[in-house]
Parts: sequence; structure tokens; C-alpha cells
Amino acid sequence: MPRLSEVIAELDALWPPERAEGWDAVGTVCGDPDAEVTRVLFAVDPVQGIADEARELGAQLIVTHHPLYLRGTTTVAAGTFKGRVVHTLIKHDIALHVAHTNADSADPGVSDALAGALDLRVERPLVPDPTDPAGRRGLGRICTLDHPQTLGEFAARAAARLPATAQGIRLAGDPEALVRTVAVSGGSGDGLFDAVRAAGVDAFLTADLRHHPASEAVQHSLLGLVDAAHWATEWPWCEQAAAQLDAISDRHGWDLRVHVSKQVTDPWTTHHSSGAPN
Repeated sequence: MPRLSEVIAELDALWPPERAEGWDAVGTVCGDPDAEVTRVLFAVDPVQGIADEARELGAQLIVTHHPLYLRGTTTVAAGTFKGRVVHTLIKHDIALHVAHTNADSADPGVSDALAGALDLRVERPLVPDPTDPAGRRGLGRICTLDHPQTLGEFAARAAARLPATAQGIRLAGDPEALVRTVAVSGGSGDGLFDAVRAAGVDAFLTADLRHHPASEAVQHSLLGLVDAAHWATEWPWCEQAAAQLDAISDRHGWDLRVHVSKQVTDPWTTHHSSGAPN
């Protein structure tokens, strides 16, 4: 069985921590480097339910996309909800490792997994990483559809193929407009509108679109917007990452048991609407 330090070395090769944004908090949060690892659990959020799931599975390592502590803290007391997660992990010898923006820009990365969930053909990064001579790393992806669809049909495709959430899929733009090319970005994407417009795509699928950037985007051009829940756009990465670790385990003869959490950790739990205004 591999030691935690050996597994982490392979994860860092997939998602080098030095490629994370300067504000990010990636890497190993807790765990004994010499501890043996037999089971690994992948999830989007390092919340208590995921820590409990790992304990029930007998996993020795959790890999999440989102950091536990993105900003500094002065306490990990169990009376705080994040401190309780830390106590659960350490008490049950479970390590936690985070791959966030370093996984966003990787090849393959979070947006590749999102494109794969929608059966889109990836053409290139939306915002290329200038340090990658091959031009494959970077934020977001520019994709083409297997066959043109209306914007409404594409939104329905996203609703059918991404994990279900209370939010569902929101659409801005003409539902009858034809879509051939799409930009996708897992997680919050409304800071990428300039790159999306420059790419000349027909639609942009992402999450967490705010009112003013979205309003300006649809006034600026005929770009269609497809807004999904943040968690739903990043969960496909868990399956992609688990498959990558499975391949590494097979190559080394580690015989790891790799799991993907099916828990919906999206914070929104229900949705009410009196219907579209028009």
C-alpha cells in the first residue's frame, strides 16, 4: 500500500500547487505523510457530511476541489463548523488534500470534465496559460457541439447531463438562437466575459452569474448565457480526477479503492417560482 506522501506526490504532479492563483489555498490540509492509504474519496466541498462519508467508507484520504480554509484562521476548535471537520479528520486518521485553481487550469482540468459531461468537443482553452507551450492549459474551454442546437435545447441538455440541483439551469438570451460553439467554465465565470466575447462563441455555460455582468453581456451582444449551480459545474471533475488516480494506482500496483461522493453539497436546497415573467 502506498504512503500518503507517495499519493500526494502523484496528485501534485497532476495539479502542481505552484500553478494555483496567488490568493488560493491548495495542497494538503492535514494528514500523516507516513500513513498508509487504501481508500480515497473525491468531493467538491470539504464539509462535515463529506468527512462523515469518508469515515464510514474507511477512507484515509479526501481530495476536494474547494479549500477548507481559504483565508487564515486562529482556531480549529470543534465548536466551529470547520474546526469540527478538522477534528473528525484527525480523530479518524483521514487526510485532506485540495486541488482548486491548479485543477481549473490543468490539462485535463475542471472545464474539460464539464465539457465531457455535455459531450462537447474541446477546441482550446478560453484563457490560455502563457507558460504552456502546447497551448492546452488555461481557464475555461472553447468547445463545439456535435450538431447545432437551439439555445433552449442546449440548456435542456445541460439540465439533463449535469447533477440535479435546486437551482437547475437558468437561461439568458433567445431560446431559439442557434448554438454551434460554446465557452464553458466550471465554477464562477462572470469574470471571463471579455474572453468569451473575444472568442466569438454562440453561448457561455458557467455558474454564479451575477445580475449586472449578465445584463451587460446580453445587451452587448447576442451571446446566450446558460447558468448552472456552482457545485454542478465542478462535480464532473471529481469523476475525471478519480479516473486519473485509478490509472496511477494501476500503474504502480497500489490497488487503491477510489470513490466519488454523490452527496449534493450545493448549499441551495429548494427553489420556488411563480413562473417566468414573459
